[in-house]
Formats: sequence, structure tokens, C-alpha cells
Amino acid sequence: MVREEELIAMCKRGKPTAYTELYHQHATVVYNSIVRLIDHTGEAEDILQDSFVAAFQGIAGFKSTGGFRAWVKRIAINKSIDLVRKRKLRFVELEVGQLSEMDVDPVDEELFEFTIDAIDNAIATLPVGYRTIFNLFAIENIPHAEIAVMLGLEPTTVRTQYHRAKQKILNTLKQGGYYEK
Repeated sequence: MVREEELIAMCKRGKPTAYTELYHQHATVVYNSIVRLIDHTGEAEDILQDSFVAAFQGIAGFKSTGGFRAWVKRIAINKSIDLVRKRKLRFVELEVGQLSEMDVDPVDEELFEFTIDAIDNAIATLPVGYRTIFNLFAIENIPHAEIAVMLGLEPTTVRTQYHRAKQKILNTLKQGGYYEK
């Protein structure tokens, strides 16, 4: 298997096989990130293709500080968020002081053990805004402040919606019979 640095150098020289190899190495991971934000398979596949096209078109300026996968994944996440915005889905803005950190019920998460499928199903039941914020923070490891900029929200709103999403997931798991001992 050819190393990523060599594949990128080959792409910069216009070698089609290098593009194909990079795509095959990273497409599944990037697609999974997209699907967490966009639940329509056709749209997710379009974003995947558009993301790789954009990455390959900009490959000449690519600097491997974070790796190709991280770069193309960021492109895909941004394209996914753009689609969410185009759908005109509104994220609920909270009025200042409407909800404090103390208003979020603490949940002893360690009391429960769930299957990955049960957790995925619980995440899928979240409203789109909550699901988007939850996936960006918990799965993609994007900081709250950066998510706020991406979505045009206040950082406190992002934190609150993340906590609400987490609470809803746990409640869904508890109420849905997904608990496993």
C-alpha cells in the first residue's frame, strides 16, 4: 500500500490512480461523518462526491498538517452544514437566562450500558438541530465555540442544546427498553 504522503504527491502531479486510492482509503469514514448530519442517503452521497472533488481541486495547496482525511472530512462537514442551512432548519436560540446549567438534570450515565445500535437509534430520534450539534461535538470532536460559529449560534446555545440532546438520548434509551445489564 502506498503511503498517504506519496499519494498526495502523485495527485499533485495529476496521477488518476492516486486520486482513486485516496478516495478508497477515506470515503467510508468521511461518508459516516456526513450521514450523522444528513439523514438522506442520496444527499449524503452527493456531499461525499462534492467534498472529494473540492479536495482534489485544492490538492495543490494541501499541507499535511492534520492529514488528508481530516481535511476532506472538514470539507464534508462544512458542506453538510451548508445543506442544513439551505433547508432553512432553524436551531432554537435561547434567550439569555432562559436556561442555566443548573436547569439541566444530571444523569448518572454510568448506571446504564447500551448497545451501539440502541445509541445510534436514540441519536436518530433527536430533532435535526440537536442531532447536528450532538454529532459535531460528541462524534466529530469539534469544540462548542467552533460549532457556534459554523451554525451562527451563541456558544451557550450550543452547549445547552448539546446537554439537552444528551439528556434526550439517555431518556430515550431508558424509556425505550434499550437498557442492557
